[in-house]
Amino acid sequence: MKRLSTIGRPMRKVDGLAKSTGRARYTDDIRLPGMLHGRILRSPHPHARIVAIDTSRAEALPGVHAVVTGRDMPTAYGIIPWTPDEYPLCVDKVRYIGDGVAAVAAVDEDTAIAALELIDVTYEELPAYLDPHEAIAAEGGPYIHEPRKPGWNGNVTKVVKLEFGDVDGGLAEADLVVENDYFFEGTTHTPIEPHCAIGLAEGNGKLTVWSATQVPHYLHRELARVLDVDPAKVRVIQPPVGGAFGGKSEPFDLEFCVAKLSMVTGRPVEILYTREEVFYAHRGRHPFHMRYRTGATREGMLTSVDAEIVLDGGAYASFGLVTTYYSGQLLTAPYQMPAYRFHSTRAYTNKPACGPKRGHGSVQPRFAIEVQLDRIAERLEIDPIELRRRNFIGANTRTVNDLRVTSNGFLECLEEVERASGWKRKHRRLPYGRGVGVAGSTYITGTNYPIYPNDMP
Repeated sequence: MKRLSTIGRPMRKVDGLAKSTGRARYTDDIRLPGMLHGRILRSPHPHARIVAIDTSRAEALPGVHAVVTGRDMPTAYGIIPWTPDEYPLCVDKVRYIGDGVAAVAAVDEDTAIAALELIDVTYEELPAYLDPHEAIAAEGGPYIHEPRKPGWNGNVTKVVKLEFGDVDGGLAEADLVVENDYFFEGTTHTPIEPHCAIGLAEGNGKLTVWSATQVPHYLHRELARVLDVDPAKVRVIQPPVGGAFGGKSEPFDLEFCVAKLSMVTGRPVEILYTREEVFYAHRGRHPFHMRYRTGATREGMLTSVDAEIVLDGGAYASFGLVTTYYSGQLLTAPYQMPAYRFHSTRAYTNKPACGPKRGHGSVQPRFAIEVQLDRIAERLEIDPIELRRRNFIGANTRTVNDLRVTSNGFLECLEEVERASGWKRKHRRLPYGRGVGVAGSTYITGTNYPIYPNDMP
């Protein structure tokens, strides 16, 4: 048989040699002639109205070339086109400690930091919502965001209620119903490379932004729209990215600020987040509060799953519409669920916004349902691997909520784990404090990009 030239043969990574030898140039490695250093002034309050901003002392500091505020960029943006609720710099109010209020460009970093100290901001503090349940229960405001419709709660981003099959009937006919509450803490991405961007506005109206972003096309779209620049004159360059994991998958304040500061000064401007600012930027995994009711026959076959989920979304929507939907929709494999219902609510809170992180939207509920399965197995005195084997959904089928399953090697994986781990010899037989466990998971693949509504034919 003739050996193929590509399939089945190793391929060298295009950027592997440059990264492994240190020759790769990341955004902060770029140096442009006359480049200024930018910094962002951030809110010390979790929730407050901006009464006044006086930048005159900062502007008078020698070495400062420009100061901009939210009034210089008053157009809202968002990665999801239906929830543009964020501004490059806050216009009327701040919504978490670390929210950007003003940005400066100066000859060096020390001067930029000194200028931030000279910006006078008057705040009117507002009640802060730090718990999602309190945010949802709030009536009459002041809400974190203005309600999109009369009578709506401005502390709620999204509610999704979906039911597939006869959930109540499945619970009624079950020989065992297990009900438990779960909490999954939020986590952040902490990439090695902090967020970094450089803006260069040229005299011919062209704008170039170098950014450590995962989404150059989304960034291009929002830069043109928010800064009111012809999209044909905006260029976004993505140098090598030093880690992201979902944490750089939407536009951030620094990208707008370097562009605007360069438009004002006529010189290139760079902003590199400090490690503290990376935590403010966040967009990490949502904290989830979950309650699950799961029904099973005495043989361990699932009959019904009922889920109530509250997501702590932080101050802005980010990918929240998608996360709220994923929190329920991605749970229905690799196990058969004859009936399934979920009610998910994403709340705004006065904390850094949450967004997508590896396994976006599925990790938290997967933790909960896998623990539920273990508790069912314990109550019914069935081996946890055997319980999962009995409920395996199989290949070339569809889940109860109509997700298409093609190939499915989960059963083979279970069998190999059982053999290689010495499961039968170790499970519940190891010394106190030692143990082995099992859990399964799935995630979607092959999805299309979101459709972005526009006026093009």
